[in-house]
Amino acid sequence: MALNLDYKPVEVVSTAGMPESEWLEWRRKGIGGSDSSAVMGCSPFCTTRDLYYDKRGIAPAIQDEPNWVTLKVGHLLEPLVAEIFARQTGYRVYQIQKMFRHPLYPFMQADVDYFIETDDGRHGILECKTSHPNNKGKWADDCIPYNYELQCRHYMAVMNLDFVWIACLFSNSEADFVKRYIERDLDLEEDLIQNEQHFWEDCVQAGVEPPYTENGDLVLASLRKHYGPSDPEQPTVLLAPVLALDLQRYVQLTAMKRDYEQKAKEVDRRIKEAAASILDAMGTAERATLTADGVVYTVSYASRYRHTIKKEDLERLKLEYPAVYDAFVSVSESRSCTVKTKEEKKT
Repeated sequence: MALNLDYKPVEVVSTAGMPESEWLEWRRKGIGGSDSSAVMGCSPFCTTRDLYYDKRGIAPAIQDEPNWVTLKVGHLLEPLVAEIFARQTGYRVYQIQKMFRHPLYPFMQADVDYFIETDDGRHGILECKTSHPNNKGKWADDCIPYNYELQCRHYMAVMNLDFVWIACLFSNSEADFVKRYIERDLDLEEDLIQNEQHFWEDCVQAGVEPPYTENGDLVLASLRKHYGPSDPEQPTVLLAPVLALDLQRYVQLTAMKRDYEQKAKEVDRRIKEAAASILDAMGTAERATLTADGVVYTVSYASRYRHTIKKEDLERLKLEYPAVYDAFVSVSESRSCTVKTKEEKKT
């Protein structure tokens, strides 16, 4: 399809002073920029199925507590990120506290952080991020995390604007501030719109769950969240024959993993054998060095201490100080999957 660019975004509602609960309800009425990566199956945080459940108003069986401090800090620091960007570029940075909607694809919504006016009078978008310093590598060599890029391309589509600056602060120093420029790409935008349209019309509105396509950890976390703990009263499930290939693959991969683990144990044993004579020579020293054949070897073997509690001591705590035990010990739920095989009996 050829994109029609003769449009202006529709103002949906003012977000100034809007309570978070109300804002979340408005978000459920369409697809926002931060939803784009989940629609495309590449979100690091949730699956497409999770997004489907959210848009349909289906509450998970297990409500995971979000890291509210991280979310709060990110929100509070947005004005600072915008100020640093404005100082470095000299561009005018301003807000329009409204939620917008695409007039041609009304399922596409945008709640933009800031807008920009450049020196030559062009208007664009500023997306503000904060992140842990450990994540700086994801931005190296002018890169942008893909989920953020999709968010920006979604905003350009809704607002009918041609560029986004995305800025990220990693610490309390301007030296740990990066900014990246993203230009509108209509081919990528068309693909994004088609995927979002399919998700909204063929899944959300039709009530059809999208399939799981993401990595195993995300999918298992999603299943746990939406099904909840196991129920011992449930009868044994008779699986559909179509799942036979998945069962075979699971058994084969489990056996392969056991083989690798055995090899790793053997390598670990040989590493310890190689280290024994070195550590014997060091005694109680924490560091050692040796230069041989043009190579400088530096050895570190320092004691590390951590606080632990033995299982038997935990049981004593429960018996002798039950109030303290109940106040500080929590119960977590987990499920492990095992598949056993045996030859089918012939009749």
